[in-house]
Amino acid sequence: MRVIVLGGDGYLGWPTAMHFAAKGHEVWAVDNYLRRRIAQETSSEALFPTPNLAERAEIFEAASGKRIHVVIGDCTDYRMMSTLFRDVAPEVVVHYAEQPSGPYSMMGYDQARRTLDNNLGATFNVIWAAMEHAPDCHIVKLGTMGEYGTPNIDIEEGWLDIEHNGRKDRVLFPRAAGTLYHTTKVLDTDMLWFYVRTHGLRVTDLMQGPVYGLATDEAAADERLAPNFHYDDIFGTVVNRFLVQAVAGVPLTVYGKGGQTRGYLNLKDTLQCVNLAMENPIPAGELRILNQFTEAFSVNEIAASIERVGRANGLDVKINNIPNPRKEREEHYYNPKHSGLIELGLKPHPMTDEVIAEMLGAVKRHANRIDARKIMPRVAWSAA
Repeated sequence: MRVIVLGGDGYLGWPTAMHFAAKGHEVWAVDNYLRRRIAQETSSEALFPTPNLAERAEIFEAASGKRIHVVIGDCTDYRMMSTLFRDVAPEVVVHYAEQPSGPYSMMGYDQARRTLDNNLGATFNVIWAAMEHAPDCHIVKLGTMGEYGTPNIDIEEGWLDIEHNGRKDRVLFPRAAGTLYHTTKVLDTDMLWFYVRTHGLRVTDLMQGPVYGLATDEAAADERLAPNFHYDDIFGTVVNRFLVQAVAGVPLTVYGKGGQTRGYLNLKDTLQCVNLAMENPIPAGELRILNQFTEAFSVNEIAASIERVGRANGLDVKINNIPNPRKEREEHYYNPKHSGLIELGLKPHPMTDEVIAEMLGAVKRHANRIDARKIMPRVAWSAA
């Protein structure tokens, strides 16, 4: 199929572009390097340097014989997006092109404004470019489990059947995001649902939990093909942060009581999930929501696992509970459903001790590049 991957230079976007190209699809990877720029602006560079997108594509083609078309462009520029969709006539669009950090969105007005403008503007342009040039394409949009927040009821898979005053209906599950970034994802879902209802688009919205890892089958051929691995407090997910802290000898920074529970998945499973969504299209006029994670852990449980495996591998790993810079529940009920992707054929890679040890080994190879100044929290939510 003809597949456009928006945000094709990102932690998820680049592995996705390689994965689809390796499977024989014709792939266009689109990016404007926003993630790289704001990482530099906040001194949050990745653990090891990665080539630019065009160079990555050249390395991948030399290693695999498969081509990835590279487009350097801004998804908030509608003229660029319209031309892209007109020329490619995509059958599938995978939309990752958003500022992905909750902490970044909470730094101040400028960062909040950039997050709002970029994320909603990119999604709005995807919708209109599809309607104008590829109305039958399948939009696979990366949402986030963070849209739901931590309600005191079971989290259903996107929708909730309700009965009120003797009448029944099916509505989007109530959402209560904890950052502006996650709020833009809520607004994305609402906007997509509006255009699905009014213009008959076909959309799969993947509510993804935090992703960990840096190994994929396609990147094994050349280390330069590895994804952007961030370990800082702004762009690094908690598992990746803890892995680097363990190697660096910095106590694992558990925020507050550490009972914050989320659904996590291996980077390899992200590729599986997106592929399954693409290979199982939905009818026009439907919004399919899938909760994309494989296991749920509290921060304390993750820290304990990395401490145990790190010590077994000769690392002096300690855990340090620090004041929570975020405004969030530190102890809460959490029971999200996630059967949809399993029913489509997902084969999860659980977070075993062997997987943790392998990730620690990969980080060790780059230990000389760890900058401990990027580890402690630099962004605090309002205490009001």
